[in-house]
Amino acid sequence: MSKTASVKVYHGYGHTNNLVLYGHAFKFKAKTTQNFSNNLLVNIVHLFKLFVVKPYAFANIKLEFEGQIVETRAAYDGFFKFEWKALKDVKAGWHKVRVSVLDENKREVLAEGKGAVFVPHITQYAFISDIDDTVMISHSAKFARRLRELFIKNPRTRKTFPSAKTHYQLLATAHTQVAQPNPFFYVSSSEWNLYDYLVETFRFNQLPEGAFLLNQLKRWKSLFITGKTGHEGKLIRIMRILDAFPNQKFVFFGDNSQKDPSIYHTIAKKYAKNIIAIYIRNIRPSQAEETRKLLADIEQHSIKTCLFSHSDEAIEHSKKIGLIYSNPKT
Repeated sequence: MSKTASVKVYHGYGHTNNLVLYGHAFKFKAKTTQNFSNNLLVNIVHLFKLFVVKPYAFANIKLEFEGQIVETRAAYDGFFKFEWKALKDVKAGWHKVRVSVLDENKREVLAEGKGAVFVPHITQYAFISDIDDTVMISHSAKFARRLRELFIKNPRTRKTFPSAKTHYQLLATAHTQVAQPNPFFYVSSSEWNLYDYLVETFRFNQLPEGAFLLNQLKRWKSLFITGKTGHEGKLIRIMRILDAFPNQKFVFFGDNSQKDPSIYHTIAKKYAKNIIAIYIRNIRPSQAEETRKLLADIEQHSIKTCLFSHSDEAIEHSKKIGLIYSNPKT
């Protein structure tokens, strides 16, 4: 196999009639093994390497899924998306896929990667959550503090909000079996460069496994503007999830440090029948009144809402509306 390319495959999602998987093809990608050091310089170098990439523009990409082969081409930035219909019924749960980068003649495999697609039970709840300042303390609205969090800390020293793990774990097993957890979709304006960083942070903090949908890949020259763009793209990514699961009932989590309330307000008007509740963490008290107005309007569509400062408040609200049990099953 050639060393002229590599491929990164992200968790996918869907059901028998609409499966979706994303990834990136690279001509070069810096080695980014993380040693979780507390050394500032080590963390800065590691973060820098996440943005040292050379996308493989318009690469030929092949996907293999349970004997089925699907082909596509990457975009100019190496990003590729597969959307396909399975040849046979797909059971609920995680399913393995193999993705290959092919040469121009589609004869030689230049790189291979493995991934997985999650198919939820149609009776299960699904959760869409923002990341920065909703689950993970990021100071997104303050540019200097956001960069400080990224540079000084590593994925295992990044802090999540108190009780956020407890709330999400309760929701993951709400009205379902522990072996068949509810699906989580983590949607962020952070770039795909930070995918492994975020996955490690979530796993280390014992948050539910899920599919991450992030923003357009950036090169190292754009490192210092990470997370500053893509709110419109975030709206589109969320709508794609809802369109992929027209029979699923969703719960949203966000915060009012940036655009989540207005994004969710827009979505609620179009997908009211698919949304049970919307939770907004009150990061910016100065925006609380405006957030309450948007949530009040959302409630006119028979959607429950909760503006909270601490996850314990959100947990109590989830118990009140029957999302989770007052005495959770073990």
